[in-house]
Amino acid sequence: MGFTTAVTDDDIAVNTDDATTGGVADLTYEQARDELVQVVSRLEAGGEPLEASLALWERGEALARRCQEWLDGARARLDAARGQDPAQASAAGHAAQATIDDDISGGLR
Repeated sequence: MGFTTAVTDDDIAVNTDDATTGGVADLTYEQARDELVQVVSRLEAGGEPLEASLALWERGEALARRCQEWLDGARARLDAARGQDPAQASAAGHAAQATIDDDISGGLR
């Protein structure tokens, strides 16, 4: 049987039994990241009771995992896109590198 510890900053509410899933799976990357920043700020500020701090920590861990899932998914999509058309990905990579090289060379003149 869980209980809810309300943490009022920006309406972050954490259920201690559901801290790892409490709607985290439905968040976009940006939503999860923004809430994680808020949670970290609250923890760094201190002043919360122990139970609220633990609930915030658990929520932060769940949010960090969600962000990592999004980043891993994005990396997989990029890798798949590169694998589907290696010539195009290679040409784009060479063009980007040439631009960087030109910028660096131009700065040295």
